[in-house]
Amino acid sequence: MLAEWTNTIVQGVLLGGLYALFATGLSLVFGIMRMVNIAHGDFIVLAAYVALVVGYALGLGPFAALVAVVPAMALLGYVLQRGVINRTLGSDMLAPLQLTFGLSILLQNGLLEIFSADSKRLHAGTIEVASVPLAKGVAVGAYPLTIFLVAVCVLGSLQLFFTRTSLGRAFRATSDDETIAALMGVEGRHIYGLAMALALAVAAVAGVMIAVRTSFAPSDGPARLLYAFEAVIIGGMGSLWGTLAGGIVLGVAQSVGSELDTGWGILAGHLAFLGILVFRPTGLFPKTRDR
Repeated sequence: MLAEWTNTIVQGVLLGGLYALFATGLSLVFGIMRMVNIAHGDFIVLAAYVALVVGYALGLGPFAALVAVVPAMALLGYVLQRGVINRTLGSDMLAPLQLTFGLSILLQNGLLEIFSADSKRLHAGTIEVASVPLAKGVAVGAYPLTIFLVAVCVLGSLQLFFTRTSLGRAFRATSDDETIAALMGVEGRHIYGLAMALALAVAAVAGVMIAVRTSFAPSDGPARLLYAFEAVIIGGMGSLWGTLAGGIVLGVAQSVGSELDTGWGILAGHLAFLGILVFRPTGLFPKTRDR
């Protein structure tokens, strides 16, 4: 019994790594621009389809396809932000919300038109079924463990980037006060473009990782966005490591719920989110402040 529950908790922690990847880009955009990207989940799904096309065209596996998918999504993010989204930013949060909602609808219907409603999946070979024994009666899948390690590496790299580089300090300065940062020579609109590029680069990694783990379809974006929202809010808006904590809380709640009853998994995650929202509405590790 102990080994069974230990295995359940460990699986939930590893699932949290995937949710953290979902949430990181959303957290970045909100932390720097105070903007909620409703289309974030659809960009994750778009990245999965781009990996599918690149893999088919060039004969690459999903991980090798990341070499092309990540830069492509980053470029898309920069162009969208500089060319479209920046025009809606200001004191009114409703305009970018409406715009990204429109982008979500556009992406879903575009993917549906091109790829049909049939679900797809990427295949990565033996890593999908391999397992790693941790203790007697406790083993974890090699692929979920890989996803968790990738999430930690991504978050660690971003943390170093924001604290150890001049560009990272420019991101932080723009997040704190765009007007003061502009007086110091930092172009806010360019920084916002780079922020969206970074967010979609991470979304590309998340999209490929989930596409190997499970099947995907054009309509899956809102579900990915929901998990990202919950992980971000549980961890604290704008907190990088908070997204990992939020993802782990969500993943463990779902795993424990599924262990108690197979139909309770998703519900248990939502209840954990609701509990955090009621008793600690700012999240576990809030980093942003009101403007």
